[in-house]
Amino acid sequence: MTERTPAPVSRRALLTGGALTVGGALAGAAAVAAVRRDAAGPAPVSSTVDYGLQVVPFHGEHQAGIETPAQAHAAFVALTLGAGVDREALGRLMRLLTDDAARLTQGTAALADGQPELAAVPARLTVTFGFGPGLFDAAGLAAKRPESLQQLPPFGIDKLQPQWCGGDLLLQICADDPVTVAHAQRMLVKDARAFAAVRWVQRGFRRGRGMQDDGVTQRNILGQVDGTANPQPGTDVFAGAVWTDDGPQWLHGGTTLVLRRIRAELETWDAADTVGKEFAVGRRLSDGAPLTGRTEHDPLDLQAKNANGFPVISEFSHAARAHVLSDRQRIFRRPYNYDEAPAADGTADAGLIFAAYQRDIARQFLPIQRNLAEADLLNDWITPIGSAVFAVPPGCAAGGWIGQGLLG
Repeated sequence: MTERTPAPVSRRALLTGGALTVGGALAGAAAVAAVRRDAAGPAPVSSTVDYGLQVVPFHGEHQAGIETPAQAHAAFVALTLGAGVDREALGRLMRLLTDDAARLTQGTAALADGQPELAAVPARLTVTFGFGPGLFDAAGLAAKRPESLQQLPPFGIDKLQPQWCGGDLLLQICADDPVTVAHAQRMLVKDARAFAAVRWVQRGFRRGRGMQDDGVTQRNILGQVDGTANPQPGTDVFAGAVWTDDGPQWLHGGTTLVLRRIRAELETWDAADTVGKEFAVGRRLSDGAPLTGRTEHDPLDLQAKNANGFPVISEFSHAARAHVLSDRQRIFRRPYNYDEAPAADGTADAGLIFAAYQRDIARQFLPIQRNLAEADLLNDWITPIGSAVFAVPPGCAAGGWIGQGLLG
């Protein structure tokens, strides 16, 4: 794609609202980039599968990173807005973030990027932005906040830790290469420094690209096939469950995100036998098929009985408690595993960054979560320790910016 280079002074003016000059900084970065391009070096090793150069379009009706097939690595970055950051300042911030995200996702360095070489491998990089409840108060836009966009009510199974909760602005950064994710995160956080502070960062992973066919449902850290009941991207069912077309006009074509950090109690899970695990999940661990079926995508038969007259799939199993009857009640799960340093005694600190997209949190996510919190057998092995909600604006056309319908 042809690179569009905005006037340098106007870019810094977005940051300051004043007349600071950036000629020296940008000229220095351009000189470094020129030297790098002209420097002789070894020829790159050829590859028959060039995943590193694959790109996902940034501009469009919807933001990328939702319907996009999930990449191998992710960083979820929540920001807390600084005092005095109002609607006008947020507009400047989102123009900066949009501009650099559009460049980075296409394999082009961000402006004033000190390491432009790191942008040359986009690896299907996507950057998705979300607005937390506090952003609307800061911008004086409480009347335009979606009705169901509020922190989730407490659930009896929760043991929430403040360092994993809340957030005014979310950057969801995903790619098939961890260096690409780290570089994009650093560039975008630098853009936001004058406006916001980092509240938390959650890094997650899935199977590496090419390790399995793209259509294979991935497994979470418990070994469970995770996402079987998802609506299929690109279908009318997906659109009806995920993309918003009612409520505030500025959100039409967007969605809402619930992000939950769920610790896996792996020590006790390891001690359970396969029969007990499958009874709790309601599916076979080997292939994800329901206990009443033969293949992963066979429908649940919650009426089937065993030889003793008991349900084959317990009404308290995870699959049964999460089951919905209407396509409009479905949610789209795009989860990532996390694995932090173990405790001194070797106890694992691992689990799931559970990202759920839906058009309406109150009508879709909350009923499912209430069912799970009330009587899910899997609760013996999972503990929610973080929770946040975000409105995800629609995408933008070239020359536009994310959130323009709300902040413009």
